[in-house]
Amino acid sequence: MRKSLNILRNSLRLTMQELRVNKLRTALSLTGVAFGIFCIIGVMATVTSLERNIQGEIQSLGSNTIYIDKWDYSGGPDQPIWKFRARPAMKYEEMDLIKQRSQLTSQISFLISSSANLSHENDIIENAIVYGIVESQSAIQPIQFETGRYISAAEFNHGTPVAIIGYDNAEKLFGTAERALGKHFEIKGKRVSIVGVIKKEGKNFVGWEYDNCIMLPYKFSKQIINENMSGTVMIVKGREDVSTAALTDELKGIMRQVRRLSPRQEDNFSLNSVEAFSQAVTGLFGTINIVGGLIGVISLIVGMFGIANIMFVTVKERTSVIGLKKAIGAKSRSILFEFLVEAALLCLMGGAIGLIFVYILTLVLSGPLNFPVYISLPLLVTTIIICLLTGVLAGIFPASRAARMNPVVAIRSK
Repeated sequence: MRKSLNILRNSLRLTMQELRVNKLRTALSLTGVAFGIFCIIGVMATVTSLERNIQGEIQSLGSNTIYIDKWDYSGGPDQPIWKFRARPAMKYEEMDLIKQRSQLTSQISFLISSSANLSHENDIIENAIVYGIVESQSAIQPIQFETGRYISAAEFNHGTPVAIIGYDNAEKLFGTAERALGKHFEIKGKRVSIVGVIKKEGKNFVGWEYDNCIMLPYKFSKQIINENMSGTVMIVKGREDVSTAALTDELKGIMRQVRRLSPRQEDNFSLNSVEAFSQAVTGLFGTINIVGGLIGVISLIVGMFGIANIMFVTVKERTSVIGLKKAIGAKSRSILFEFLVEAALLCLMGGAIGLIFVYILTLVLSGPLNFPVYISLPLLVTTIIICLLTGVLAGIFPASRAARMNPVVAIRSK
């Protein structure tokens, strides 16, 4: 162990000496490694952070949840828009029929969405997002409140003109979210009282626009929203012990019964699984990681040849020293280990420089992307492993050449 530590210490000293003596040559080689690490880890850090943020937003849509809609969310060339536009919209009555017939459902919700202008005194918000919801909505997608409460069962049943308002809308109309509670705004001539303000969530890539929305009881929302001209969707949450596949199969059969489709007729509805959406996102980001990794690998190969060049020159410059070491009893494996360690240390230095640039990148991107971009511990470990492997591969041939030297010939080379 002590011998290995001595070799490591000597290799570190010689590496630093190499940096001082051959600054330009070493700097160019380290730049290749640093750029490769920057590409690989920078892409992986950004993509991993983005994926984690989007997956969190997807999970907010509800676990083990299926959206029944006329639109297929997967899209693609095999999903023409005209085909889905011609389908009938979801109906409130269908929610009750599904609830009666399903054995695998724990909660079911119906939602309509549209846009409308909101006003309070002289302040106006144009084209605010309006959701008409039923009581079970919060059981599927829990809502966090900055202040206030959820709509009560009595308010849902009677279609009371009350609303939950998004944080940004509350600030635009009343200055602060706290001041919005208990106040009123007008929408299409109707005066609506605010009972709750949704906690600020920031920009979403997926999911509901909570910050810029208002939520109304479904029965009241029908007075201001034309259901035939708005988006409608049913959201079904399965029981904890039920798989998404089983829930999908059951819902497909029930919907075909409800809409009285014959065996030869194709479905005029789509079952969009949150789980399938999550898996699709994982696959997409996996592909992005591979592309970013390939770019980084090319840069690392360039850096690896640079490190190999340094090591060949170093071996040549130290030929007589290698001969003296072998003459006084140094083993070939010790010489091999010494040069491999030196190559690995050079790569680790390049990797450290690359990580510094990645860290700067995370600070720059975290603001505009509106979510934290970070270097995780697995990525840090991955960087160390990549640098060590690159160093070993770059140094293996010059180190082997040094280890095989004849000590007499090596000493005479001086």
